Amino acid sequence: MISTYVLGFFISLVITVMATPGVMKLAKKIGAVDYPDGKRKVHNKVMPRLGGLAIYIGFVISYLVVFPSFSALYAKEAAGILVGSTIILFVGIIDDKYQLSPKMKFLGQLVAAIVVVMFGLRMPLINLPFDGQLVFSEWISILATVIWIVAVTNAINLIDGLDGLAAGVSGIATATMMVIAVLMGNFVVALYSLVLLGAIIGFLFFNFHPAKIFMGDAGALFLGFNLAALSVLGFKFVTFIAFITPLLILGVPLSDTFFAIIRRIVNKKPISQADKNHLHHCLLNMGFSHRQTVLIIYGISVIFGTISVLFYQNYDTLWAAMIILGVVIIALQLGAEITGLVSKTKRPLIDLYRSARIYFNMFK
Repeated sequence: MISTYVLGFFISLVITVMATPGVMKLAKKIGAVDYPDGKRKVHNKVMPRLGGLAIYIGFVISYLVVFPSFSALYAKEAAGILVGSTIILFVGIIDDKYQLSPKMKFLGQLVAAIVVVMFGLRMPLINLPFDGQLVFSEWISILATVIWIVAVTNAINLIDGLDGLAAGVSGIATATMMVIAVLMGNFVVALYSLVLLGAIIGFLFFNFHPAKIFMGDAGALFLGFNLAALSVLGFKFVTFIAFITPLLILGVPLSDTFFAIIRRIVNKKPISQADKNHLHHCLLNMGFSHRQTVLIIYGISVIFGTISVLFYQNYDTLWAAMIILGVVIIALQLGAEITGLVSKTKRPLIDLYRSARIYFNMFK
């Protein structure tokens, strides 16, 4: 069985490395390129997009090689994820070439999510603390699954702002999911994750700063969709506390999206309005270089991944899990205030700390 995992990983990695130069030429030939935009983008030259196609080619070839001999639990759902991610890939390719409207992109994401649900992927049951159970009705289960998949898909798309950023963060999340899948004994998710990880690493050879190609929406949507669907597949029947684990695995893109929504509400801007205040923009404004910013966010992703593994291993100890979660929430808020992710002036935790210092200094 180990040989199957190794084979799947290296096939996807090697094929992606071989396919990427050809995809670069194709992107330039058909005009699927990314032009500099001082309002939101940080690159200053025309770059080929469609990198997601190279990731997909490496992934799907490896998938077709290793999965037919891997008949196991959840194999049907895994095939459904492949079909849905193929749909989302084509949505991304069309957008990379023709710049689809947000409504059309959302419609494509919705169709892909519904397709994967039709293959049986959904959130049917959550075991609550103290031996209770929350059983979703079929329609609520379908709705919750579709909302989750669309939300995570867009979260990955939003962080795709620097060379290697979305690919690296997705790779770390995929590796984390693979580790937890092994701990759970869910070898279908582990194999799928490893095959996907090989394709991501293969693409990073060309996408890490200074990038030769961008993954484009084809790549960001494809990776986001797969991470969302895999997290559902890996945690179908879990305790309520353990259900937080996939939120931690995807902590960087989800928290960046969450704070973007809060930021726009605080500043009275439309939630759908793009800006240049995401985490990577804030770190760049603090004086970090392009490469340093990406590596810092990689580090944060690794921390989230490590915490998610610890959280999963301690979810049956309610107090320990809640302590871990509480520390994460405080750290997220403090990090947002330090970087100015929501506001440069409204920083409640920092203001509370300063007020406390002033108060205690009065009694010295």
